[in-house]
Amino acid sequence: MLVALANTANLQKRLVADVIAGRPVAQRPVRGTSILGLFGMTAASVGWNERRLKQEGRDYRAIHTHPSDHAGYYPGASGMSLKLLVDSATDEILGAQGVGESGVDKRIDVIATAMAGGLRASDLAELELAYSPQFGSAKDPVNMLGYINRNIRDGLVQTVQFHELQDELDAGALLVDVRTPGEFTHSPIPGAVNIELDALRERLGELEIDRPIIVHCQVGLRGYLAARILNQHGYQVRNLDGGWKTWNSAQQ
Repeated sequence: MLVALANTANLQKRLVADVIAGRPVAQRPVRGTSILGLFGMTAASVGWNERRLKQEGRDYRAIHTHPSDHAGYYPGASGMSLKLLVDSATDEILGAQGVGESGVDKRIDVIATAMAGGLRASDLAELELAYSPQFGSAKDPVNMLGYINRNIRDGLVQTVQFHELQDELDAGALLVDVRTPGEFTHSPIPGAVNIELDALRERLGELEIDRPIIVHCQVGLRGYLAARILNQHGYQVRNLDGGWKTWNSAQQ
């Protein structure tokens, strides 16, 4: 594909000059790391996107998160959405995309550097990144992508993508919203039943042990905790990746 970016163009010029001068050169992969600012928002990308992966028939997993650009208790925090694409067999980072008001450039640059260094997606969990509440979180959004990927890789949780949800429900799965009753009333996913996470252990008897269950929360964390609880009690359960927020974004 055409990647018309200044960084790559300048590198190519340097390589041509080295060849003319008789110096040894080596080409590097072009991952198309790019960024765009528009209407106060930032969108950035590196590597493969999901459409290309599907066209090539690659076996991959997608991870969606919706973190804040820095610690939520520090004034001025704003949200972002990140997507990580990972090779299911090798744990290789295939690509990432992000959009938000601030902090997206930093996260995509970190992931691009990790890809260049040959790090696997699970290695992102252990990166030591600069932290202070006005700049990030103790677990940076990049770290969280690594933790989520590691949980999936290690079989601690199975996920369902937003575009797969309706087919799963049509096939008989039960959708359980583990948010608070107020959140559920304000923004339900059609067909869901509400069992708040804090009450889940006490209400296990309301769930059929042989029926597949999909759990969801706002962005995925409470859904993960609910999935772990249900899994440990013998239920067939998967977590809706990215939670209600990812699903709702796809409805726009």
